[in-house]
Amino acid sequence: MLDLCGSRPSIIGMVHLMPLPGSPRFCGALDTVDAFAVRDAIALERGGVDAIMIENFGDAPFTRGRVSGITVAAMTRCALAVRKAVTVPIGINVLRNDVCRALEIAAVVGASFVRVNVLIGSRVTDQGLIEGDAHKVMRRRAELGLSQTVQVWADVDVKHSSPLAPRPFGEEIRETVGRGLADAIVISGAGTGSAVSPSRLKEATAAATAPVLLGSGVTAESIRSYRGIAGAIVGSFLKEDSLDSPVSEAKVAELMNAVRSLQNAKIL
Repeated sequence: MLDLCGSRPSIIGMVHLMPLPGSPRFCGALDTVDAFAVRDAIALERGGVDAIMIENFGDAPFTRGRVSGITVAAMTRCALAVRKAVTVPIGINVLRNDVCRALEIAAVVGASFVRVNVLIGSRVTDQGLIEGDAHKVMRRRAELGLSQTVQVWADVDVKHSSPLAPRPFGEEIRETVGRGLADAIVISGAGTGSAVSPSRLKEATAAATAPVLLGSGVTAESIRSYRGIAGAIVGSFLKEDSLDSPVSEAKVAELMNAVRSLQNAKIL
């Protein structure tokens, strides 16, 4: 299991899966999807990340509820291929919010964590209204025997969404941990690649009784300005060019060097 209480922030690199079978842009060859995922995962590990998160990023437009069986099967296949190719811990995010399927995939592939966009409350998104269901998520985790081995990382004020009924940010964080039982909190900017403001991070770390991770906008430069984070989930910065490009091992190494320099300087 990934240690989120180390002497420096943990860096979780994203494996953005190409469109999977059943999604509008599937290329027709699952071997190609596997190979792209494995290539990215190897680049991430060689660059020095602490863990890898696998996500069906290419499946847009996403469902707001349960994903299809073919999505679960394809993600499981890709995750197994990644698991065989690398030794770092892996995690699963099933977009947009099917964390129960993420837990089931995690049980099969030996993942250490899952991410849930909406664990409690309700959010207005491009998929419509997404309602959290911590009751179902935590009971499913217990049923699968994963309560001690798979962490649930929950977004608060997740990107690409708006609150149905605004609440104080700190209050929502406290309830996500205290009543939703999240193991870690993820905070992000407004959208993919958007940075988190320092004031937002300060508010989050003050309210949270669990580790806080950044979920967007982290670069080799910006990581130097963040304080008090347990880790960062990084995707956009690590690509060779666009979000559809492969991971750049050189950019991964650049980010990890920046993180290690902070640790060595004892700034964090």
